[in-house]
Amino acid sequence: MDQKFLVLLALGLLVCLSLPPVCGAQDGLQDVMEEGLEEEMDVEDELDLGLAAGEEEEEMMEGDAQEEAPAEPKTPPIPKVTYKAPEPMGEHFIAESFDRGTLDGWVMSSAKKEEADEDIAKYDGKWVVEEMKDSKLAGDKGLVLKTRAKHHAISAQLLRPFVFDSKPLIIQYEVNFQSGLDCGGAYVKLLTQTPDLDLDQFTDKTPYTIMFGPDKLLNPDNTFEVLVDQTVVNSGSLLSDMTPAVNPAAEIEDPDDQKPEDWDERPKIQDPAAAKPEDWDEDAPAQIADEDAVKPDGWLDDEPEYIGDPEAVKPEDW
Repeated sequence: MDQKFLVLLALGLLVCLSLPPVCGAQDGLQDVMEEGLEEEMDVEDELDLGLAAGEEEEEMMEGDAQEEAPAEPKTPPIPKVTYKAPEPMGEHFIAESFDRGTLDGWVMSSAKKEEADEDIAKYDGKWVVEEMKDSKLAGDKGLVLKTRAKHHAISAQLLRPFVFDSKPLIIQYEVNFQSGLDCGGAYVKLLTQTPDLDLDQFTDKTPYTIMFGPDKLLNPDNTFEVLVDQTVVNSGSLLSDMTPAVNPAAEIEDPDDQKPEDWDERPKIQDPAAAKPEDWDEDAPAQIADEDAVKPDGWLDDEPEYIGDPEAVKPEDW
């Protein structure tokens, strides 16, 4: 009875640990019963080994469970942003996002640039509408210059001319270099309305009212501001803070000019050749009254000819 119990116990542990075939386990059970007590020691040894192996695997499983790092929290998915083309609002003179993917309403110049080599004189650079390479918004498009080392010129008419009076003109646009800028210039010009203005012949010589760069602001009083990322980095007046001045002086001092050696310092010099006119009246008064003059309405006849300044102070060296 003791022998059978030990054999069944060993078989159960072996099946749980190594999952042997059932038929093999039954054959092993019969062999043990036939061999008698001599095999009992082998069964007990196998039982001890099976128990020891079971304890080691349990300890290893416990150790692995303790060493596992806690799972990191999952990052929520980034919401998808849908691009919507901007719509013009309020009073405006032109609005273009190029999100339609066409150049309808725009005129590409076919003129030639003066004083340039024949192979590069023509404004034949290609213009296309494409999505920005670095943009994450599908459908956000822009006007792209596609031809290297070529002159490009394109223009469009305003809905109506802008008259510079008391209202400021605001021009807003975005610039993104698809492949960087190696050598060249990019300008946005407000063309001057002239009778012979032909957009098909738009060149660098076409008259313009003002030329704009990114984020430049000019006010009606001729003050300006230059902004980078909505921060003012420069400001001043076109009339007093620009060198050279936007409106040059009527006369410019010559730093190398020298007074002639025979210069006459007298402020006035008699003209010895001057002759008195034949109808000169020696008896005429120094001032002649205007017979057609009319006294203004509200004229104060009783007011003194001169009015003293109550805040006037006599100079110390008077």
